[in-house]
Amino acid sequence: MRAVLLAAAVALMSVPAWGQARPPAAIFTDPPADAAHPARMDVLHIPSGGGQLNAIAYVASGAGPHPAVVLFHGLPGNEKNLDLAQAMRRAGWTVVAPNYRGSWGSPGTFSFRGNLDDAKAVLAYVRTNAAKLGVDTRRIVVMGHSMGGWVTSQTGGGDPDVAGAVLISAADMGRDAAATDTRRLEIARENMEALAGVTAQSMAAEMKTLGPYSFAAAAAGLAKHPLLVLTSDDGLAPAANALVMDVKQRGGKVRVVHIATDHGYNSARIRLESEVLDWLAGLPK
Repeated sequence: MRAVLLAAAVALMSVPAWGQARPPAAIFTDPPADAAHPARMDVLHIPSGGGQLNAIAYVASGAGPHPAVVLFHGLPGNEKNLDLAQAMRRAGWTVVAPNYRGSWGSPGTFSFRGNLDDAKAVLAYVRTNAAKLGVDTRRIVVMGHSMGGWVTSQTGGGDPDVAGAVLISAADMGRDAAATDTRRLEIARENMEALAGVTAQSMAAEMKTLGPYSFAAAAAGLAKHPLLVLTSDDGLAPAANALVMDVKQRGGKVRVVHIATDHGYNSARIRLESEVLDWLAGLPK
Protein backbone atom coordinates (compact mmCIF):
# COMPACT_ATOMS: atom_id res chain seq x y z
CA MET A 1 0.00 0.00 0.00
CA ARG A 2 2.82 2.34 0.91
CA ALA A 3 4.52 1.65 -2.43
CA VAL A 4 1.29 2.44 -4.29
CA LEU A 5 0.91 5.76 -2.49
CA LEU A 6 4.53 6.63 -3.20
CA ALA A 7 4.09 5.86 -6.90
CA ALA A 8 0.96 8.00 -7.01
CA ALA A 9 2.78 10.88 -5.34
CA VAL A 10 5.65 10.65 -7.82
CA ALA A 11 3.16 10.60 -10.69
CA LEU A 12 1.46 13.73 -9.38
CA MET A 13 4.82 15.47 -8.98
CA SER A 14 5.56 14.75 -12.66
CA VAL A 15 2.44 16.59 -13.84
CA PRO A 16 3.10 20.32 -14.34
CA ALA A 17 0.58 22.83 -13.03
CA TRP A 18 -0.76 23.51 -16.53
CA GLY A 19 -1.90 19.90 -16.90
CA GLN A 20 0.62 18.52 -19.38
CA ALA A 21 1.64 14.93 -18.59
CA ARG A 22 5.35 15.78 -18.70
CA PRO A 23 7.55 18.35 -20.44
CA PRO A 24 8.97 17.49 -23.85
CA ALA A 25 11.99 15.23 -23.59
CA ALA A 26 14.31 17.83 -25.12
CA ILE A 27 13.98 19.93 -21.97
CA PHE A 28 15.70 17.35 -19.79
CA THR A 29 17.35 14.84 -22.18
CA ASP A 30 20.39 15.29 -24.38
CA PRO A 31 20.15 13.85 -27.90
CA PRO A 32 22.23 10.81 -28.86
CA ALA A 33 25.87 11.67 -29.48
CA ASP A 34 26.82 11.96 -33.14
CA ALA A 35 30.60 11.80 -33.56
CA ALA A 36 30.42 12.69 -37.24
CA HIS A 37 28.06 15.63 -36.79
CA PRO A 38 28.21 16.82 -33.16
CA ALA A 39 26.22 19.72 -31.80
CA ARG A 40 28.27 22.89 -31.89
CA MET A 41 28.21 26.62 -31.36
CA ASP A 42 29.36 28.82 -34.27
CA VAL A 43 30.28 32.46 -33.78
CA LEU A 44 28.85 34.41 -36.71
CA HIS A 45 29.51 37.85 -38.15
CA ILE A 46 26.54 38.83 -40.29
CA PRO A 47 26.80 41.76 -42.72
CA SER A 48 24.16 44.44 -42.12
CA GLY A 49 24.06 48.21 -42.37
CA GLY A 50 27.69 48.55 -43.36
CA GLY A 51 28.94 46.53 -40.39
CA GLN A 52 28.82 43.00 -39.09
CA LEU A 53 26.38 41.85 -36.44
CA ASN A 54 27.61 39.59 -33.67
CA ALA A 55 25.59 36.38 -33.56
CA ILE A 56 25.82 32.80 -32.42
CA ALA A 57 24.40 29.67 -33.98
CA TYR A 58 23.52 26.69 -31.82
CA VAL A 59 23.83 24.01 -34.49
CA ALA A 60 21.87 20.82 -33.83
CA SER A 61 23.61 17.44 -33.85
CA GLY A 62 23.12 15.07 -36.74
CA ALA A 63 23.76 15.28 -40.46
CA GLY A 64 20.83 17.59 -41.15
CA PRO A 65 19.60 19.62 -42.79
CA HIS A 66 17.83 20.85 -39.69
CA PRO A 67 14.89 23.19 -39.25
CA ALA A 68 16.00 26.52 -37.83
CA VAL A 69 14.85 29.32 -35.58
CA VAL A 70 16.11 32.89 -35.80
CA LEU A 71 15.72 34.23 -32.27
CA PHE A 72 15.47 38.00 -31.71
CA HIS A 73 16.11 39.56 -28.32
CA GLY A 74 14.24 42.47 -26.81
CA LEU A 75 15.06 46.01 -25.68
CA PRO A 76 17.83 46.08 -24.68
CA GLY A 77 18.05 42.28 -24.52
CA ASN A 78 19.11 41.40 -20.98
CA GLU A 79 17.04 38.21 -21.29
CA LYS A 80 18.24 36.50 -24.45
CA ASN A 81 16.36 33.23 -23.88
CA LEU A 82 19.42 31.10 -24.51
CA ASP A 83 18.02 28.35 -22.29
CA LEU A 84 15.12 28.20 -24.74
CA ALA A 85 17.62 28.16 -27.63
CA GLN A 86 19.44 25.20 -26.07
CA ALA A 87 16.17 23.32 -25.58
CA MET A 88 15.23 23.91 -29.20
CA ARG A 89 18.63 22.63 -30.31
CA ARG A 90 18.17 19.46 -28.25
CA ALA A 91 14.88 19.03 -30.10
CA GLY A 92 16.75 19.12 -33.42
CA TRP A 93 16.45 22.81 -34.33
CA THR A 94 19.43 24.98 -35.19
CA VAL A 95 19.05 28.39 -33.53
CA VAL A 96 20.65 31.62 -34.74
CA ALA A 97 20.64 34.44 -32.16
CA PRO A 98 21.89 37.83 -33.40
CA ASN A 99 22.58 41.08 -31.60
CA TYR A 100 21.23 44.11 -33.47
CA ARG A 101 23.59 46.84 -34.64
CA GLY A 102 24.70 48.98 -31.73
CA SER A 103 23.66 46.39 -29.13
CA TRP A 104 25.76 44.04 -27.01
CA GLY A 105 28.97 44.70 -28.92
CA SER A 106 27.65 44.66 -32.47
CA PRO A 107 29.16 47.68 -34.26
CA GLY A 108 27.11 50.64 -35.39
CA THR A 109 24.43 52.84 -33.89
CA PHE A 110 21.34 51.24 -32.41
CA SER A 111 18.02 52.10 -34.02
CA PHE A 112 14.58 50.51 -34.18
CA ARG A 113 14.43 50.66 -37.96
CA GLY A 114 17.96 49.27 -37.99
CA ASN A 115 16.66 46.28 -36.03
CA LEU A 116 14.20 45.52 -38.82
CA ASP A 117 16.92 45.77 -41.46
CA ASP A 118 19.17 43.57 -39.34
CA ALA A 119 16.46 40.93 -39.08
CA LYS A 120 16.18 40.77 -42.87
CA ALA A 121 19.96 40.55 -43.15
CA VAL A 122 20.09 37.66 -40.68
CA LEU A 123 17.43 35.72 -42.59
CA ALA A 124 19.30 36.32 -45.84
CA TYR A 125 22.54 35.15 -44.22
CA VAL A 126 21.00 31.95 -42.88
CA ARG A 127 19.52 31.14 -46.28
CA THR A 128 22.74 31.91 -48.14
CA ASN A 129 24.82 29.88 -45.67
CA ALA A 130 22.31 27.08 -45.22
CA ALA A 131 24.75 24.36 -46.30
CA LYS A 132 27.41 25.54 -43.83
CA LEU A 133 24.89 25.74 -40.99
CA GLY A 134 23.06 22.57 -41.99
CA VAL A 135 19.74 24.42 -42.27
CA ASP A 136 16.62 23.39 -44.19
CA THR A 137 15.64 26.70 -45.80
CA ARG A 138 12.04 25.53 -46.16
CA ARG A 139 11.70 25.34 -42.37
CA ILE A 140 12.98 28.60 -40.89
CA VAL A 141 10.88 30.05 -38.05
CA VAL A 142 11.30 33.59 -36.72
CA MET A 143 10.85 34.13 -32.98
CA GLY A 144 11.27 37.06 -30.63
CA HIS A 145 10.70 38.26 -27.08
CA SER A 146 9.35 41.71 -26.15
CA MET A 147 10.70 44.19 -28.72
CA GLY A 148 12.07 41.11 -30.48
CA GLY A 149 8.47 40.01 -30.83
CA TRP A 150 7.80 43.27 -32.65
CA VAL A 151 10.81 42.61 -34.88
CA THR A 152 9.40 39.11 -35.48
CA SER A 153 5.96 40.47 -36.36
CA GLN A 154 7.36 42.83 -38.97
CA THR A 155 9.86 40.30 -40.31
CA GLY A 156 7.46 37.36 -40.45
CA GLY A 157 4.68 39.52 -41.80
CA GLY A 158 6.89 40.72 -44.62
CA ASP A 159 8.58 37.45 -45.58
CA PRO A 160 6.44 34.91 -47.47
CA ASP A 161 8.99 32.12 -47.09
CA VAL A 162 9.31 31.73 -43.32
CA ALA A 163 7.75 28.58 -41.90
CA GLY A 164 6.14 30.28 -38.92
CA ALA A 165 6.48 32.98 -36.28
CA VAL A 166 6.51 33.04 -32.46
CA LEU A 167 5.77 36.17 -30.43
CA ILE A 168 6.79 35.98 -26.76
CA SER A 169 5.29 38.84 -24.73
CA ALA A 170 5.66 41.01 -27.80
CA ALA A 171 5.72 44.79 -27.47
CA ASP A 172 4.00 46.69 -30.28
CA MET A 173 6.53 49.45 -30.94
CA GLY A 174 4.27 50.85 -33.64
CA ARG A 175 1.52 51.32 -31.09
CA ASP A 176 3.99 53.03 -28.74
CA ALA A 177 4.36 55.73 -31.39
CA ALA A 178 1.03 57.08 -30.16
CA ALA A 179 2.14 57.17 -26.52
CA THR A 180 2.88 60.44 -24.78
CA ASP A 181 6.34 61.98 -25.06
CA THR A 182 6.79 61.31 -21.36
CA ARG A 183 5.94 57.63 -21.71
CA ARG A 184 8.24 57.09 -24.70
CA LEU A 185 11.08 58.77 -22.83
CA GLU A 186 10.39 56.56 -19.82
CA ILE A 187 10.55 53.41 -21.96
CA ALA A 188 13.83 54.53 -23.47
CA ARG A 189 15.44 55.44 -20.13
CA GLU A 190 14.50 52.08 -18.64
CA ASN A 191 15.93 50.10 -21.56
CA MET A 192 19.21 51.69 -22.64
CA GLU A 193 21.97 49.50 -21.25
CA ALA A 194 24.42 48.03 -23.79
CA LEU A 195 23.05 50.21 -26.62
CA ALA A 196 25.53 52.34 -28.57
CA GLY A 197 25.17 55.77 -30.15
CA VAL A 198 21.80 56.70 -28.67
CA THR A 199 20.30 58.79 -25.90
CA ALA A 200 16.94 58.37 -24.24
CA GLN A 201 15.80 61.43 -26.18
CA SER A 202 16.93 60.08 -29.55
CA MET A 203 15.30 56.71 -28.88
CA ALA A 204 12.03 58.35 -27.84
CA ALA A 205 12.08 60.54 -30.95
CA GLU A 206 12.53 57.52 -33.22
CA MET A 207 9.78 55.62 -31.40
CA LYS A 208 7.40 58.43 -32.36
CA THR A 209 7.95 57.58 -36.04
CA LEU A 210 7.24 53.85 -35.82
CA GLY A 211 3.48 54.05 -36.43
CA PRO A 212 3.70 52.35 -39.86
CA TYR A 213 5.40 49.35 -38.23
CA SER A 214 2.56 48.20 -35.99
CA PHE A 215 1.07 44.79 -35.28
CA ALA A 216 -1.92 45.85 -37.36
CA ALA A 217 0.35 46.52 -40.34
CA ALA A 218 1.87 43.03 -40.02
CA ALA A 219 -1.39 41.09 -39.57
CA ALA A 220 -2.07 40.35 -43.22
CA GLY A 221 1.37 38.83 -43.71
CA LEU A 222 1.33 36.93 -40.43
CA ALA A 223 -2.01 35.37 -41.38
CA LYS A 224 -0.15 33.44 -44.09
CA HIS A 225 2.04 31.60 -41.56
CA PRO A 226 1.49 29.39 -38.50
CA LEU A 227 1.67 31.71 -35.49
CA LEU A 228 2.27 31.12 -31.78
CA VAL A 229 1.51 34.01 -29.45
CA LEU A 230 2.60 33.74 -25.82
CA THR A 231 1.49 36.40 -23.33
CA SER A 232 2.19 37.03 -19.67
CA ASP A 233 1.05 39.28 -16.83
CA ASP A 234 3.08 42.27 -18.03
CA GLY A 235 0.38 44.51 -19.52
CA LEU A 236 1.25 43.68 -23.13
CA ALA A 237 -1.38 40.98 -23.62
CA PRO A 238 -4.18 43.28 -24.90
CA ALA A 239 -2.13 44.42 -27.90
CA ALA A 240 -1.12 40.84 -28.65
CA ASN A 241 -4.72 39.65 -28.35
CA ALA A 242 -5.85 42.36 -30.76
CA LEU A 243 -3.28 41.08 -33.25
CA VAL A 244 -4.54 37.53 -32.74
CA MET A 245 -8.12 38.59 -33.50
CA ASP A 246 -6.97 40.44 -36.61
CA VAL A 247 -4.98 37.44 -37.86
CA LYS A 248 -7.85 35.04 -37.18
CA GLN A 249 -10.30 37.27 -39.04
CA ARG A 250 -7.96 37.02 -42.01
CA GLY A 251 -8.06 33.23 -41.84
CA GLY A 252 -4.74 32.78 -40.08
CA LYS A 253 -3.82 29.81 -37.91
CA VAL A 254 -2.89 31.00 -34.43
CA ARG A 255 -2.16 29.28 -31.14
CA VAL A 256 -2.46 31.57 -28.11
CA VAL A 257 -1.13 30.74 -24.64
CA HIS A 258 -1.27 33.00 -21.59
CA ILE A 259 1.15 32.19 -18.79
CA ALA A 260 0.70 33.79 -15.37
CA THR A 261 4.24 35.06 -14.89
CA ASP A 262 6.28 38.20 -15.41
CA HIS A 263 7.69 39.69 -18.60
CA GLY A 264 10.89 37.63 -18.33
CA TYR A 265 9.06 34.34 -17.61
CA ASN A 266 11.28 34.05 -14.55
CA SER A 267 8.94 31.65 -12.76
CA ALA A 268 7.91 29.74 -15.90
CA ARG A 269 10.97 28.88 -17.96
CA ILE A 270 10.06 25.20 -18.28
CA ARG A 271 6.51 26.13 -19.25
CA LEU A 272 7.82 28.57 -21.86
CA GLU A 273 10.15 25.97 -23.34
CA SER A 274 7.41 23.33 -23.32
CA GLU A 275 4.90 25.50 -25.16
CA VAL A 276 7.43 26.49 -27.81
CA LEU A 277 8.71 22.95 -28.34
CA ASP A 278 5.20 21.51 -28.60
CA TRP A 279 4.24 24.12 -31.19
CA LEU A 280 7.42 23.59 -33.21
CA ALA A 281 6.81 19.85 -33.20
CA GLY A 282 3.41 20.37 -34.78
CA LEU A 283 4.68 22.33 -37.78
CA PRO A 284 4.69 20.66 -41.21
CA LYS A 285 7.80 18.61 -41.86
